[in-house]
Amino acid sequence: MLDNLREDADSSSIFDDDELPDFLEGDEEEKEDIKSGSSIFKPITDLTPIQRFVIVLMLFMAVCLIGSMLLLVTERFAISGF
Repeated sequence: MLDNLREDADSSSIFDDDELPDFLEGDEEEKEDIKSGSSIFKPITDLTPIQRFVIVLMLFMAVCLIGSMLLLVTERFAISGF
């Protein structure tokens, strides 16, 4: 039963070398889109100045909050009364 396993696998048309599997076909199209000149920063550059400002402000607030929490955890500064 297992004697001709390799021969059966080679003669099988399930995995042809000429064809890509279905899950890889979309990847080549995406690579061609990237190579054709579309920018990674396209979604950011399509925003209005107000929208970009809000995103930067939220990022700044997140960095300040994370930095403050890190300083509290490492006891570099403490809130008086605690």
